[in-house]
Amino acid sequence: MQANVHKLLNQQINKEFYSAYLYLDFSNYFEDAGLDGFANWYKIQAQEERDHAMLFYQYLQNENQKVTLEAIPKPDKVFTCHLDVLKAGLEHEEYVTALINEIYAAAYEVKDFRTMQFLDWFVKEQGEEETNAHDLITKMELFGSDPKSLYMLNQELAARVYTAPSLVL
Repeated sequence: MQANVHKLLNQQINKEFYSAYLYLDFSNYFEDAGLDGFANWYKIQAQEERDHAMLFYQYLQNENQKVTLEAIPKPDKVFTCHLDVLKAGLEHEEYVTALINEIYAAAYEVKDFRTMQFLDWFVKEQGEEETNAHDLITKMELFGSDPKSLYMLNQELAARVYTAPSLVL
């Protein structure tokens, strides 16, 4: 594996674990606000991000590449309203999409087709993540100011259950 591709894949493990921390922080915000459905949504997001990190971890191991774990920074944003949390979620997903695209471009440059194939699932996943984040913002903008509608949206998010990724390495 080319050194830069290896470095970017290894860094992505840390970025995915950071994403899990960030979403747990979002979950804490909503738990404190009494919105357990929103808290559930972000707990599941955190589980997904943790699993994404492990997929990168396993891929590097399967490719006989050294995995180096780094410190995970503490999320440092302070939020004053629910919509700001959702917007930060979208912003973060767009950031992760850019990271995946950067790794893909590096793999493409050196014709690392195996890594490109591995990343195909993440490219699709990021599209879904951005769509979900957009949809949540739209729903909050439409319904968040009405307590009954916010209650129903919270109930909808409470019904979300975790499904492990189906990527075969």
